[in-house]
Amino acid sequence: MSILINSETKIMVQGITGEFGGRHARLSLDYGTQVVAGVTPGKGGQTFEHGDKKVPIFNTVAEAARATGATVSAIFVPPPFAADAILECADAGLDLAVAITEGIPIKDMVRVKRAMQGRPTRLVGPNCPGLVCPGPGEDSKGGCRIGIAPGYINKQGHVGVVSRSGTLTYEAVFQLTTKGIGQSTTVGIGGDPVNGTSHLDVIKLFNDDPDTHGIIMIGEIGGNAEVEAARWIKAHCKKPVAGFIAGATAPKGRRMGHAGAIVGGHEDTAEAKIAVFKECGIEVAVTPSDMADALLRAAKAKGVTLS
Repeated sequence: MSILINSETKIMVQGITGEFGGRHARLSLDYGTQVVAGVTPGKGGQTFEHGDKKVPIFNTVAEAARATGATVSAIFVPPPFAADAILECADAGLDLAVAITEGIPIKDMVRVKRAMQGRPTRLVGPNCPGLVCPGPGEDSKGGCRIGIAPGYINKQGHVGVVSRSGTLTYEAVFQLTTKGIGQSTTVGIGGDPVNGTSHLDVIKLFNDDPDTHGIIMIGEIGGNAEVEAARWIKAHCKKPVAGFIAGATAPKGRRMGHAGAIVGGHEDTAEAKIAVFKECGIEVAVTPSDMADALLRAAKAKGVTLS
């Protein structure tokens, strides 16, 4: 099993005719992902071709969903138009919109967040690497890859990974795979201050998934989302959890990397978040290279087998 997506998920790519969107659509097709539609306004009726695969292009998300049955969209739309692209997914009633776009204005995301309240469409992102559900084939092909995360480093298995950082997501996955430990689903939620899905949202999904036996949660300075998730884990989650917080040496009050990585409150610092993790029984990785080993320590303490 997996969360949010699986090997049968049909996806569309908004911005498939752009260089970036097209490149990652091809990589997803090579991975075995069911990319069944592209969306670019004004280019409806054209075809996106890759090898022997021909993906029809539509003018709107609603048209693509009706014609192909796609329930998920990967959004590679430039920042000025990305908010409307997300809302188009909500208007079409998709299950999931994955916004890869970086640099969407915060005021646009506030508008999106308000407009999506009470609607069934879940947003992951923006400014995120997307999701990977590994398949059983060589280099984990035959699964579902949505976004920009490298698929070949994954391995089918039982560890869920959730992260604000793209590169740290890949590092955690590679460490697990190198040790022979597979993943159920990897979810990059993005580093922007206003996003659609939080650490806690994903942790709850992993907690309810019987095929996810352990969890790695990767956070960073800025905001209190990791603290919120950690306290929920202490109260409700029986699965082994390892955590890492990036930004321990970042100066206070200065943006570092992600737009959301700026320390404002007393729980925003790496030191404060690490302290809460320890208080809540989460095994803390001291360095990025320790993430997989930290989960193994947590699993051993709970008597859980991950491989």
